[in-house]
Amino acid sequence: MSVDAIVEAARAAGKAGFDAAWLGQRTSWDALTSLAAVGREVPDIELGTSVVPTYPRHPLMLASQALTVQASSGNRLNLGLGVSHRYIIEDQFGYSFDRPARHLREYLSALAPLLRGERVSYQGETLKAVGAIDAPGATPPSLLIGTLGPAMLRIAGELADGTISIWAGPATLADYIVPTITRAAAEAGRPDPRVVAQSFVCVTSDEAGRRAEVGEQFGAAVDVPAYRAIFDREGAAGPQDTVIAGDETSVVRQIRRLADAGATELLAIPIGPAIEQARTTELLASLAVGRRT
Repeated sequence: MSVDAIVEAARAAGKAGFDAAWLGQRTSWDALTSLAAVGREVPDIELGTSVVPTYPRHPLMLASQALTVQASSGNRLNLGLGVSHRYIIEDQFGYSFDRPARHLREYLSALAPLLRGERVSYQGETLKAVGAIDAPGATPPSLLIGTLGPAMLRIAGELADGTISIWAGPATLADYIVPTITRAAAEAGRPDPRVVAQSFVCVTSDEAGRRAEVGEQFGAAVDVPAYRAIFDREGAAGPQDTVIAGDETSVVRQIRRLADAGATELLAIPIGPAIEQARTTELLASLAVGRRT
């Protein structure tokens, strides 16, 4: 998608009644810079990243970027970030991926106060941050951690506002993710965390076909240790078994199971042919609007 197309997609989502439009950080446009453009053009919808990798951006730089998006959008950003994976951080960026939980704790210890406009003088084992970000009119964005491991879920509960999951179904949410992060937040004296469940969704008459497509496109996820652990917890052979698919009644039932398991929000990624994506978007928009009325 071009940047103009991203802006128009966000505009359409806002008009349809969705609460937020999210962008991933992959190998194309920079997510935060794109959301700064969206925020200037599209009012009345929250914006989110899912997720920005921490290693390539020093906390001072990421705080500056995030607060710029806040100021340009009227303070509508949900900042989703994560440590990513060894094959990306080491093989692509050339950074060490040693003890990623330590890295996340040190990173958030510097980033969170910077987002609040505070001056920091932080020295960890692997990270140093000294300074402050001057961003008039910008408030701290909601800080969400894309993570699935137990140590990092506990860190997210202590130092952030919640978590963003991927590939996690009702069993994993109810028995593992929600209790782990909620307990950590309570012990740190923080409010109940947000739990954003990210999932592929399709209203379709060819459920098997859509699952097969996801399995073919994203099957390599089973070789990523963090994802493999989630598939095992969920009793899933791979990403194809985590797709929310079926007719309208079935899709609504599956989404409600996520909510019953403790998800506070659904970050839905419509898939399938254009006609099925349109049908899926219409159903999701009706649920978003219905939840508020």
